[in-house]
Amino acid sequence: MWNQRYADDAYIYGTDPNSFLAEHAHILIDPVLSLAEGEGRNAVFLASRGLNVYGVDGSEVGLAKAQKLAQSQGVEIQTEVADLGLFKPPAHHYGSVVSISAHLPSPIRNRLYPLVERCLKPNGIILLEAYSENQMTRDTGGPKDLDMLMTCAKVEHEFPHCEPILIRELEREVREGKYHTGMASVVQFIARKKA
Repeated sequence: MWNQRYADDAYIYGTDPNSFLAEHAHILIDPVLSLAEGEGRNAVFLASRGLNVYGVDGSEVGLAKAQKLAQSQGVEIQTEVADLGLFKPPAHHYGSVVSISAHLPSPIRNRLYPLVERCLKPNGIILLEAYSENQMTRDTGGPKDLDMLMTCAKVEHEFPHCEPILIRELEREVREGKYHTGMASVVQFIARKKA
């Protein structure tokens, strides 16, 4: 499905970074793991700020576009085509993990998120934005599956070894290409791994 969606010549989620990520990028610690990186807009932005970024996605088409975007911006990113249901990041390796619109079913989150916590160095940062359960009634983006949408309670429960710095659900205008456009309900989460 994602290879088909990314086959469009245009960058379907745009080439600008997610605005929540851009606003808080200064808090991120090198190196950065970016989950569900897609076409590379977030990884390329972070690389332009001097961070070493490892972008993982299930779509080789999306990541090929990510590499093309990086080249056009004169930066380097590392990418890996991987099924997030099977992906196993190395322990205690990353300073930060970024998850922007990585909407995963709970069985995958329950397997992956403990590994995400483990892959962070002590005091490492996780930054996540996802559509909330309240997005179900909107047609401005995100999956139509309650299990894949987030709440503050879900995200806090799923990262028990991280101390929240910011956690909130809010309504915001999203302008990210043709699939994420309009007023949306999102959960935003920044947390630090307990030392």
